[in-house]
Amino acid sequence: MKKNIKDMAWNMFKSTGNLDTFLELKQIENIESNIENLKKVNLNESYKNEGNNNS
Repeated sequence: MKKNIKDMAWNMFKSTGNLDTFLELKQIENIESNIENLKKVNLNESYKNEGNNNS
């Protein structure tokens, strides 16, 4: 998916000549990456909490 965003950004920059468009798409890529990292952290925390069950 990252490659698609980079391709889209580069194509947008080539067609518009607007660097802001590229930068905005780069920010979106960073946000998506952060969301994926947060999902991984939350999933790992869920597994840790399940292991601490003292029944």
